[in-house]
Amino acid sequence: MSLTPPAVQSPAPSPTAPLYLVDASLYVFRAWHSMPDEFHDAEGWPTNAVQGFARFLAELIERERPRHIAIAFDEALDSCFRNRLYPAYKANRPPAPDALRRQFAHCKALCRALGLVVLADTEYEADDLIGSALHAGRRRAHHGIIVSADKDLSQLLEGADEQWDYARGQRWTAAGVRARHGVEAHQIADYLALCGDAIDNIPGVPGIGCKTAASLLHHFGTLDALLARSDEIAFLRFRGAAQAGAKLRQHADAARLFRQLTTIACDAPLGEGANGFARRDGDAQALSALCAALRFGPLTRRRLHAAAGLEWAPLADA
Repeated sequence: MSLTPPAVQSPAPSPTAPLYLVDASLYVFRAWHSMPDEFHDAEGWPTNAVQGFARFLAELIERERPRHIAIAFDEALDSCFRNRLYPAYKANRPPAPDALRRQFAHCKALCRALGLVVLADTEYEADDLIGSALHAGRRRAHHGIIVSADKDLSQLLEGADEQWDYARGQRWTAAGVRARHGVEAHQIADYLALCGDAIDNIPGVPGIGCKTAASLLHHFGTLDALLARSDEIAFLRFRGAAQAGAKLRQHADAARLFRQLTTIACDAPLGEGANGFARRDGDAQALSALCAALRFGPLTRRRLHAAAGLEWAPLADA
């Protein structure tokens, strides 16, 4: 008979609860461009974007039944801290027409009526709000499910976090970022600083394309290490290595600035999300009023009320 005491096993880590973080602007814009221009509110304004966004939200809630969720909106259209660092930031984007701005306000009101936490700030973009909410959520034993196709957001992924391209039905963790972009999740900001991001009007370092940026980061690890050891680049075995080293030395300050632009801030004020992201009770009066003002059809009204956990009375909601 053995007198050896049994080995003490470490307790398994407690599973974390999912926190859904939705990049609202992506889905509002997608609906604006894809939904037919045949929906109008009681005052004659178009509602195609809010119609599409409402259907997306209803489907997401029906499918996932999230207990913790926040919807991030972009309000920092030209007042974001990045605009002060680099005035050309996103200057290639035309301003949203009044008809779309009006619908963004309706989308926020809809989220609140459904009992969802809304994140919006005039200094920080939706990406920053998502990053800040994710960091706050980790302290509350959450892992993130980021509902967005935006590659910038992949830099936030750690551990059990996921990113979900809802329209394409694709989900990935930090381990899957390299297969998609050629770099690790934590290298995304440095990668975009090097090769640029045309969507945000960030030019990157001249002569450094996506493949070269990925190769350099694979070898050096970080932008800081790359710039500190730029004299070594000429000895690497890829076409144009010597020119790449010279370009980096010439544009080192610009690369550091671009990295400030591509790095998601994780210290943004969370407003109504400061105390957590649990779903609240739906607001029956506000939801019914919105459905009537936006002239939602009976199927959409029924789905939204069900998503909010509310009974729908067609006659009272007419």
